[in-house]
Amino acid sequence: MDDDERGSFLQKTPKCINYEDDELRSFRSCMNWACMDQSNPWKATLSWSVFFLLAVGVPIVSHFVLSCSSCDEDHKQPYDAIVELSLSSIVSLSYLSLTNFARKYGLRKFLFLDKLCDESEKVRQGYTAQLQISMKILCTFVLPCFAVDAAYKIWWYVTGGASIPHWGNIYASHTIACSMELCSWLYRSSIFFLACVLYRVICHLQILRLEDFAQVFQVESDVPSVLTDHLRIRRTLRITSHRFRLFILLTLLLVTASQLASLLVTTKSDSDVNIYTAGELALCSVTLTRSIVSKMRNPITRDALPREIPGDAHNESDEEEGDGDNELDNTKMMPSLLNAISFQKRQALVTYLENNRAGITVYGFMLDRTYLHTIFGVELSLVLWLLSKTVGFS
Repeated sequence: MDDDERGSFLQKTPKCINYEDDELRSFRSCMNWACMDQSNPWKATLSWSVFFLLAVGVPIVSHFVLSCSSCDEDHKQPYDAIVELSLSSIVSLSYLSLTNFARKYGLRKFLFLDKLCDESEKVRQGYTAQLQISMKILCTFVLPCFAVDAAYKIWWYVTGGASIPHWGNIYASHTIACSMELCSWLYRSSIFFLACVLYRVICHLQILRLEDFAQVFQVESDVPSVLTDHLRIRRTLRITSHRFRLFILLTLLLVTASQLASLLVTTKSDSDVNIYTAGELALCSVTLTRSIVSKMRNPITRDALPREIPGDAHNESDEEEGDGDNELDNTKMMPSLLNAISFQKRQALVTYLENNRAGITVYGFMLDRTYLHTIFGVELSLVLWLLSKTVGFS
């Protein structure tokens, strides 16, 4: 793939089925709206300009210029620094990750659509359904948080009045400032949620493939075919892990740091915590923690059709079964020999599968339930330790 083909998330690779164009239309529209297209210097300049304006410039101006030190207690924003720093840090990570993917892959290759033709019809239909609802999931995450923040910002500017810094006409100044802050919040939360949704969609494809792979054990399947499919799935999982491991790890660290900082400042004895002063901080915490999309393993369906076994999959078995002993009665020994060889192969396959788990890893750590429970335990321990240091009883 040359540089022109790899320059944008929005490029098309005419290698797979035509219906995928319809499934990717919503993704392309979302990328255009978020100014993530960097296929040429002009679009790249626009993309980075929007990022610096909404993810860096507006939060800085909001915190240092629009801070209302002369306002009443309800309009002061003592926790605004944590809110702005948390959202800007997480959107920077998401934006850099997405632009890095954009330089290396197109949208089709990134979502493994160029390899989808090799999958079964069940996997293609399931993945198509996930692509169709992915933008709905994105809106489900973004719009409620944005609506709450819009209501809070409008209330803050309307009731704050002249106490809030303004330039010239107070109504025009407040309208522009409120609009820019809302655009900044929408942009930052949308980019972060978009990265999470893309990760979720790719992971769901692997779940569909694993479910389809499990069906080979419901029928008489040969070992080479099973090993080939398993190695192919493992390779795709390793690629996915490699792409997202830094994003997952840094997201965990940033969200943990944000939540600990929020807990530290709100549990101090002199902290003024109410719906007005800490409402936006609570919304920021909900946004960050809600966006960590956790995927539980789906139950394997047993009523699905078995996969078709390749016609040349019995070559290895034929070679091993071809050495008959002429001095023995082949009609009596061949069935036993066939069963022994089949048993040995399957026993070797079981041993291989037991020692080669397939899953998403982060720098060698498997993201299974045990690992997630460990993360929960560490997070809970940090919270309890912080509470023991900040909360006292008299």
